[in-house]
Amino acid sequence: MAKEAIGGPDALARESVWSGGGSPYAVGSKKLGMWLFIVSDAITFSALLIAYSFVRVASANWPLPFEWSSILNATIMTTVLLSSSVTMVMGVRAAKLGDRGGVVKWLLATMLGGVLFDVLHIREWLGLIDEGVRLFKNPWGDPQFGAAFFTLTGLHMTHVTIGVVYLGVIAWGTSRAKYSAEDVEVSGLYWHFVDLVWMFIFPLVYLMSNKMV
Repeated sequence: MAKEAIGGPDALARESVWSGGGSPYAVGSKKLGMWLFIVSDAITFSALLIAYSFVRVASANWPLPFEWSSILNATIMTTVLLSSSVTMVMGVRAAKLGDRGGVVKWLLATMLGGVLFDVLHIREWLGLIDEGVRLFKNPWGDPQFGAAFFTLTGLHMTHVTIGVVYLGVIAWGTSRAKYSAEDVEVSGLYWHFVDLVWMFIFPLVYLMSNKMV
């Protein structure tokens, strides 16, 4: 009995388990990994946005190349990307309900939004290139505009493209019962992050650099 008394409290501490349902702080390794990636990637985009803002403010002759047609195109791109977030939410919901067909359908719709965004963005790039914008020169002003614009928007477009491929893999795996609802939710975290980053790029790069400012 003495041994039990001595070892009792430690034994109880070791054997104590959470009995109130799902552990409130439990996070799956996949979700944790994605959150860590998002935090690190957010730091990267934050640095680029700050650098772009600094260069823009410091320049006395920053180009204002975007006419209303470009602003309209960027607004459509924004609408498409926001709509793809809605379809992503529906895909996650379908996964939690065990509806594999619904997951595939909504993920394909999200992928379509990503592809359309890329197409519109590439059209914008080609239009600027046709007007003479290069990495270190342009016909309007500060030569750093091209490098700043193509780096920031290009990195974001790369993330969108990777996201489309990622969602395609998840959709394919879900249709064959290879992935769980958690996998779909984790892919949704990535997609929502990409959409959120664009909400900073759109006003900073387009709305504040239109010819009417």
